[in-house]
Amino acid sequence: MGIWKDGIFGVVTGDALGCPVEFREREELAVSPVSGMRGHGTFDQPAGTWTDDSSMTLATLDSILTVEGIDLKDIMRDFMGWYYEGSYTPFGTAFDIGGTCSNAITQFARTRDPKTCGDTTEDCNGNGSLMRIMPACLYCYSKKMYDDEAVKIIHDVSALTHAHLRSKMACGIYYFCVKAILDEDKDLIDELQDGIDNAVAYYKQDLDSTVELASFARLTNLYSFRNVPSNEIKSSGYVIDTIEASIWSLITTTTLKQALLKAVNLGEDTDTVAAIAGGLAGLYYGYGDIPSAWLSVIQRREWIEGLCDEAEKEF
Repeated sequence: MGIWKDGIFGVVTGDALGCPVEFREREELAVSPVSGMRGHGTFDQPAGTWTDDSSMTLATLDSILTVEGIDLKDIMRDFMGWYYEGSYTPFGTAFDIGGTCSNAITQFARTRDPKTCGDTTEDCNGNGSLMRIMPACLYCYSKKMYDDEAVKIIHDVSALTHAHLRSKMACGIYYFCVKAILDEDKDLIDELQDGIDNAVAYYKQDLDSTVELASFARLTNLYSFRNVPSNEIKSSGYVIDTIEASIWSLITTTTLKQALLKAVNLGEDTDTVAAIAGGLAGLYYGYGDIPSAWLSVIQRREWIEGLCDEAEKEF
């Protein structure tokens, strides 16, 4: 099908699967676990509705297609279109907007400076850049960039909203995982371990990044991490919790369906954990492994497919 459709639909499907139960506690979901696409719930939306995760992902993808590359100001303009006008949404209205993203877009609307609108403070390390980084990862991969060039782009795209080094590195680690999945032909856990090993080696070249790697310590040995019990896996909106929960859901399952359901049923930030897991699962298992019953209800599916098809042709 192509890497763009695999990765983007993985994100959108995970997002839509988690949307109806976002903010639900794990104990509540244990009583009535998600087993497929649901309607209504938290935001009272039809089945297959996706949230800000996919909206910002698709806005980024559309910008890449429009300018045939990465233009930070153009991406922010598309984010403004989403935030203020409801572009890149299922039904013309933006919802489920994180505070850090909202503040960054508001700041950009005032200054038109994409280099200063993202928050640099440590307490703004939510998952709002990690959730939308897939198109930038696929673009850098498709252009066969050297690591230095790719990581700079990934960090810059993260910093549009989340400019603290921890958030930028989470996106960078995700990029290295994307690259390993696409380059290798191994079991998923081996590919992800290689991606993380490559990321660690890259970030150890810089002192500040080396210090920040401590935040990602549990991910450095996935063969040990997969044995961590679920009650020690957090699924909050904190970027470290999110990337851990996403990777854990992938390495403790053997199909895309299992991985996404496991991610959602962890509770709390269900849509984003599943979206981030879904992007990697889509690349590994492929678009064809997404259950047809789930795809059939994805809102604006044909439009999303059109964007992905255009990306496949362009890049």
